[in-house]
Formats: sequence, C-alpha cells, structure tokens
Amino acid sequence: MNTIDQKTKKQTRHLDAVVVGAGQAGLAAAYHLKRQGANVLVVDGNARTGDNWRSHWDSLRLYSPAVHDDLPGLPFPADPHSFPTRDEVADYLETYAATFDLPVRHSSPVRRLSRENDAFVVECPDVRYTADNVIVATGTFGRSPKIPAFGADLDPQIVQLHSSEYRNPDQLRPGRVLVVGASHSGADIAIEVVRSHETVLCGRDTGALPVRPGTRRFRLVFPLVWQMWGLVQTIRTPIGRRMKAQVRAHGAPLLRVTSADLTAAGVERVTERMIGAQGGNPVVGTQQLPGIANVIWCTGSRRDDSWIDLPVIGDDGWPREERGVVPTMPGLYFTGVAFQYSFRSMLIGGAGADAEYVVNHLLSRRSERDALPAPAA
Repeated sequence: MNTIDQKTKKQTRHLDAVVVGAGQAGLAAAYHLKRQGANVLVVDGNARTGDNWRSHWDSLRLYSPAVHDDLPGLPFPADPHSFPTRDEVADYLETYAATFDLPVRHSSPVRRLSRENDAFVVECPDVRYTADNVIVATGTFGRSPKIPAFGADLDPQIVQLHSSEYRNPDQLRPGRVLVVGASHSGADIAIEVVRSHETVLCGRDTGALPVRPGTRRFRLVFPLVWQMWGLVQTIRTPIGRRMKAQVRAHGAPLLRVTSADLTAAGVERVTERMIGAQGGNPVVGTQQLPGIANVIWCTGSRRDDSWIDLPVIGDDGWPREERGVVPTMPGLYFTGVAFQYSFRSMLIGGAGADAEYVVNHLLSRRSERDALPAPAA
C-alpha cells in the first residue's frame, strides 16, 4: 500500500521486508524471501545490478572456482574449474536477478534507516519505505577506504590510489610503485604492476593456500579446503573464532599468488609495515624508501554504517549480530558480512547459505508473531 508521509511529503510504501544492497548476499536473501511469498523489495544505489563488481580493478578474478560460485537456484555459467572474471560475476548477478524476477530498485541509495513505532523506516532520496523487517546486505567490509593519515605527508607528486580506485597500470606515473598491504588484493595488484613498473610490496605475511589454484592438485584438494572453510573455520569452533578476528582486522591469506610467485615476477617483498613518511618518502619499518612515484593502498575498507540510525553497531565498527541476527533489534538482519558464520561468508559461494539462515529466522519470527492471539477488545 502506498501513502504520502505528511512530514516528508514523500511517497511511502509498506513491505514485509526491505533488503539494502543488490550484491550476491542481497539477491540471495531476496530469492529466499520471494520463494516464501514475502512482499520484498531490494534497494541499491547503483544504476545496474553488478555495478559494485564492475568497479573493481580490470583484471580481478574470483579466488574460488566457478563450481563453488553459485547462488541458490542458478549454477554459475562457466567451466567449473575456471576462475570467473570481474565482469562475468557482474553479468551473472544481473542474470540472476532477471531469471528469478527479483524486485530490485536501482539508483536508490539508502540515506537513513530508523525505527518508528513498530516498523523500520528506510529513507531513499525520493521514496520512504516502512517494513516489518530489514536485511542489510551492503558488502563484506564496506566501501569506506582505510588509508593511514600519514599518507598526507607523502610528496604530493606521488600518485596515491586505494585498491578500490585502482583499475590498471595505465593510471600510474613512470617510476617505482609501493603496494601497501600484502593480503590477496595487494599480491594480485603487485604481480600485475611489476610487469611495467619496479614494484615493492610491503606488509605482514598473511599466509597462503597450500596448493596453487588451477593445478591438478588444486582440483583434488580444494573440495576438502572448501569443506574446511564451511565446517571447521566457523564461529562455532575456537580456530574459526580466531580466524574471524584475524580476517576482520588484517585480511585473508593469499588465495592465488604465492610468495614464490612474487619473487619470480620481480616484486621486492618487504614484510615490515609502512609506518609513516619522512621528507615526503614512505618509511617502511625503519627504512626510508626514496624514488617512489606511486603508492597503491591495499589496506582494506571499513564498514560505513553511519546511515543506520539504530544502536546496533559495536565499538569495533561491526554490527552486533549473531550469525546475521541482531538480538537487540528484532526484525533487523545483516548478511554478506565477513565471517558471518564461516570463512566462506565473504565468498560468493557462501552467500546463499548465510542468507537462507537469516531468512529462515525472519520467517519463523513472522510465524510466531502471526500465531499470537488477537488483543482483547
């Protein structure tokens, strides 16, 4: 039912559920909700489904093979052993939404999420939604780049790009490149950039997969790794809880490029961290690095939940959720969060199961509410 809010003069529409974000997690949640007959809408700030993936660097490929990159109900249309490209993933998400006729409203960023009386209020630029439930599916880590404050002390002639801004080496000046942050994105970018620029990669060693992706051995071992990621490295086990803290704070292990690959390609690997700038030059550990013409910050992103006007974000910047359920705010959920349940949670292949758990909780809550006796007259 559509009404006009007298205070804001915006059109208001009430729904069973609003999903914020049309990435893999949001689409998987909408799929499960629609199958159960819920009146659901997905709102997304991008102009097109998949645009979040299209904004990554040009050569990005998934770190898991296509056989493990499905969303519920639709296999990934690629060789099962291939590693889909950025654009293949974006197109798959667009096809997924169209295949299941998922209700996605594009170019509709959410400005504020609040609560009035018994309903959540989702404020978009030109419309106001009220909902019994809201599922926040805005991404694994968020889109607010983490760049150290001392980046401002670098020589202004140095080109500085965050990994979210990097597309390809054509953006760089001639001269040495310093890639800051040695998780999988830093390693992938460093091994690409070194083909045209002398490259230094600095940051702690995050570890790596024990087998090389794409090899015969990888095909034999990866199904076991996948099971370990989903059954052992979870919030239910001590090893999983330790890994959750590590992944959220420092990033994931190298998933495609190994230390040996970096060395063979000519990348200078420094395991100390960049700690500041001196005379306009980067300082890594105790060493000043002169002659750096470009810095690529692969230092991750922080969640930006400032638009959520509800007391559900912890002091660590992460939502206070338990497997996506917010105990203190019934009807509010998060999905697509790093280590929501397991290591798989930040991969496309883990989005469907996490979303299904959240939706099942939402539906059971609705069933319990509907079963309550009507208030006495």
